[in-house]
Amino acid sequence: MIRFITAEEVLPVRNAVLREGKNLKDDECRFPTDNAAGNFHLGYYIKGELASIASFHPQSYGQFSGNGYQVRGVATIAKYQGQGVGSQLLNFAIVYLQGQKGNYIWCNGRKKAVKFYQGVGFEIVSPEFEIPGTGPHHVLYVKIQ
Repeated sequence: MIRFITAEEVLPVRNAVLREGKNLKDDECRFPTDNAAGNFHLGYYIKGELASIASFHPQSYGQFSGNGYQVRGVATIAKYQGQGVGSQLLNFAIVYLQGQKGNYIWCNGRKKAVKFYQGVGFEIVSPEFEIPGTGPHHVLYVKIQ
């Protein structure tokens, strides 16, 4: 089941998956946009367990026009990876943002996640670049209307 969740609820999954279980303090797993106007967080629950998360906030990118949203912190806990829950979460967001008059979603996707994003319809729109502490990335984009 997919639900809208709070910024607080995403922190344990961010820590476990994106920070590789380094047991960081919650503040070290927060994004500056977590509580920004227009921001929302999604969670995919399996048998009451939060299995996958994603956070979205209004943010344009580069030359793209219209209402853009950046997706950040897409993460699925290990035992549910490869089962399509992350893809379902992003597809839900695409449909939701169409209703909110969003035009596109973009992200700074980790190199190892590029195929995941491409499977949901995103395309690479930048050369590879490094984000210190998290490794190589590409900007990816999907038009939603």
